[in-house]
Amino acid sequence: MGLVTDLSIVELVSVELVSVFSRNRNTVMKVGDRVRVKASVVVYHNPENRNKPCDIKGMEGEIFSFADHWEGKEISANFPVKVKFSKRFMVHLRQDEIEVISS
Repeated sequence: MGLVTDLSIVELVSVELVSVFSRNRNTVMKVGDRVRVKASVVVYHNPENRNKPCDIKGMEGEIFSFADHWEGKEISANFPVKVKFSKRFMVHLRQDEIEVISS
């Protein structure tokens, strides 16, 4: 019985964190906003530099979507903001790694 109670508490905390994130996201960033990567983020899937480290700091793109819902349920993704830089290059990032440059 104690295990079920512990899981319920974890679920409640997760839902609360997601709702706080959602409220912040709605006031700060939305789909279609132009953003710039302000932190040093190294990726290996850039089509121009396939399988080689590529720092995307300073690159500009557009917010494509948010990973905060899945199959109708709220989720808490580690990298919830999906940014599209080109037709073939998208990256999942955290909110603190990007800044809005135009809405």
